[in-house]
Amino acid sequence: MSSTSTIDGHPRRLLPTTVAYALLVGVPVVLVAVLLRIGEQLPAAVTAAGVEAVATPRHASGAPAFDLGLLTLQIVVIVAASRLAGGLLARFGQPRVVGEMAAGLILGPSVFGRLAPSLSAAVFPAPSLGFVNAVAQVGLLLFMFLVGLELDPAHLRRQGKAALLTSHASIVAPFLLGTTLALGLYARLAPAGVAFTPFALFVGAALSVTAFPVLARILADRGMTATPLGALAIVCAAVGDVTAWCILAAVVVIARSSGVASFAYTLGGTAIYLAVMLIVVRPLLVRVAERGSRPGSSAQAQLAIVMLLVLSSAWVTEKLGIHALFGAFLVGALLPPSGTLAESLSSRLRDLMIVLLLPLFFAFTGLRTTVSLISGGWMWMVCGVVLLVAIAGKLGGSAVAARAAGMDWRDALSLGALMNTRGLMELVILNVGLDIGVLTPTLFAMLVVMALVTTALTTPLLDLLQHGRGREAMQVI
Repeated sequence: MSSTSTIDGHPRRLLPTTVAYALLVGVPVVLVAVLLRIGEQLPAAVTAAGVEAVATPRHASGAPAFDLGLLTLQIVVIVAASRLAGGLLARFGQPRVVGEMAAGLILGPSVFGRLAPSLSAAVFPAPSLGFVNAVAQVGLLLFMFLVGLELDPAHLRRQGKAALLTSHASIVAPFLLGTTLALGLYARLAPAGVAFTPFALFVGAALSVTAFPVLARILADRGMTATPLGALAIVCAAVGDVTAWCILAAVVVIARSSGVASFAYTLGGTAIYLAVMLIVVRPLLVRVAERGSRPGSSAQAQLAIVMLLVLSSAWVTEKLGIHALFGAFLVGALLPPSGTLAESLSSRLRDLMIVLLLPLFFAFTGLRTTVSLISGGWMWMVCGVVLLVAIAGKLGGSAVAARAAGMDWRDALSLGALMNTRGLMELVILNVGLDIGVLTPTLFAMLVVMALVTTALTTPLLDLLQHGRGREAMQVI
């Protein structure tokens, strides 16, 4: 039995789990609180580069005109570019999502808009982008539902304390570094009028996320899903994403609250919503799943019930001031992940999202990303610092925690490289930040570049770290 495994029940830990947790999680949390107090003493952000959000111009009637032919053309261009870019980068060992993210940037003002401004304006006129976004948001709701559906609490129970330590450290370390980074970014890159706390919390959350679906796909493609390293990575990414989304929910509530009454309404409403979801909706989903597993049951009826719950939950969380994505995610997390219904929902929705709906979101993100805002040596230096901090926090924090839990440095760094995968989940969070006014377009562009680079780094880093290690060395569990 390899001594590097953290799931064989007897890893060689460098420190007792409780001590390691206190050092790697507890101490950074205290430091984050101290940094927030320090940041609140900074002068309020008044001016910043790229403060104006990307707006959708309106016609004189007050609403953009709908053009079905134009929307169809836009979808054709987006899907074709996404498939071409994804297939091209897949030939170089990259996940298809890297190519799809790159295609979104290429179709935006940073490339297409610069090389062919007239053609870009004809294909993607600003008044039409709201319709692209509307379709993309439906795809995101379904995507977040599937992310929740793929979470399996049984994985965490099997991995034990080492997984909990590593997953929480992989969140807290980049969060601490992100909060520290926010001290330097606040004066020049925070939107005017935004307080330091929501800005710093959002930067920390943006640097802490891992793309759970992308990570799972990388592991499957490399045949590592059933290895100790792969199993631990899946658990850490799942726990980390849940934690990061909870943090983001708190940030959204703080940023959207207009006063004590508004904040109390959101907190009280959220408590009632969670109680209803756990007491009423969860048993209902269990019964629906059991009925869906019976022979002769109507798959369409079960799908309709689940989709109604997903959309209703999303509507409630949006009205509460959290975000619609949280409602869709929670329904997926409450639905039993094993069984015929879960498999049927996943198979029915996944291909449609991957081929059609998610590329629209990548494109919309690219269309509102202007890389030229990162102009001048100072701005690119800041972008480089953001990238280095993101890698150091996520990869370094995960690796140190995994080493403390008993992994050797090669596997610990491999786990860190996997946790450094950000992909689609990062773009979702960044768009939320831009929509609620916590990010400026300039910082948004920097973070989009960071998401693309860190996701693209995963496969080369794994190739380097796992080079020469045979399948037998990784032990299939």
